[in-house]
Amino acid sequence: MPNQAEPKHQKAEARCSIARTVQVLGDRWSILIVREIFRGRTRFSDFRSVLGIPSDVLTARLAVLQGSGILERRSYREPGARERFDYHLTPAGNDLLPVLGSLTQWGDAHRPTGFGPNRVYRRASTGERVHVAFVTADGDVVADEEIEIAPGPGEPDPRVQAVHPLAAVGHHGDNPESPRTE
Repeated sequence: MPNQAEPKHQKAEARCSIARTVQVLGDRWSILIVREIFRGRTRFSDFRSVLGIPSDVLTARLAVLQGSGILERRSYREPGARERFDYHLTPAGNDLLPVLGSLTQWGDAHRPTGFGPNRVYRRASTGERVHVAFVTADGDVVADEEIEIAPGPGEPDPRVQAVHPLAAVGHHGDNPESPRTE
């Protein structure tokens, strides 16, 4: 039950999917830990060595990711060693794959290194490169300029209207290298 003493903006933020997601993934380390698990690394020592993250910060981030249902901890024991734990994505964690794909796509377009992408997303069966896009239930790709953001059933403010954020832009930003959803 919501706390009646909460400021109005905090109640609204609690209903916002983006605000709730950023509470879990909004720091650099959390999203990089998830990235590394998608790349096949699952052990505490792997995260420490690849990311250079301090142990106390890593412990805290793993606890938040586990407590939020993104990771699960599994025990393992190598011969002659003590029990240890590694971390695996839950179904909710697996659902972050297109989020990472979208962040990669944006970073490649708007924060290029000059060396090209360090990872590309491809269809496993063909090697064909893929991109993240808005897609209808029927599988039709919708151009960003056609997207409307409308209030959903959880929107508490009846004054909120649908917005068409890129309608006036008519193109995909100022970068001709930006991935398109055509």
